[in-house]
Amino acid sequence: MSDATQAPPEDWVVVAVLGHTRGLKGELYAESWGDESRYAALSSVWLRRQDGSWANDGRPLQVAEVWPYKAGLVFRFEGIESIEAAQPLVRCEVAIPSQDRPPLPEGEFYLADLVGCEVFDQRSGRKLGQVSGWQEFGGPQLLEVLADGETQPFWIPFARSICVEIDPQVRRIVVDPPEGLLELNREPRQ
Repeated sequence: MSDATQAPPEDWVVVAVLGHTRGLKGELYAESWGDESRYAALSSVWLRRQDGSWANDGRPLQVAEVWPYKAGLVFRFEGIESIEAAQPLVRCEVAIPSQDRPPLPEGEFYLADLVGCEVFDQRSGRKLGQVSGWQEFGGPQLLEVLADGETQPFWIPFARSICVEIDPQVRRIVVDPPEGLLELNREPRQ
């Protein structure tokens, strides 16, 4: 474990969620959000448990290795060298200070930066709602949009053909949804 006494950052972003252990040396599978190859340069991360508390007494863990594996990542942390030591980290969120995120190529966005953006229909100009999160169900990532006064979000695929204007700086996304998409998303769910 790290000797650092730095507290968890106030402005952080979750880059992955740890899954089950792998092998005998304390490695953990992880589901990541975005291009996995960007995270190979991580040197330290904070881990947040499902109850909201920070693992390792709020100190960062040093990343010994991280590498892409299938549709995710594998993490190995310094000082975590067995399945038993890694087990308490299962299902922790992997967080980094937002300023430490790897830079993105032009035209790419971190989904966390889209939360809070207002979503507008390109054809009508009307506001559809505000991005409240995102989901991944095996296809393209889906923006979770909550309309004013609604309690159930609806989803819009995060695809260039649908999200035609994206400007996180002004908190605005303009969409051109295929016919029927918005109605499909708003049908009563069972």
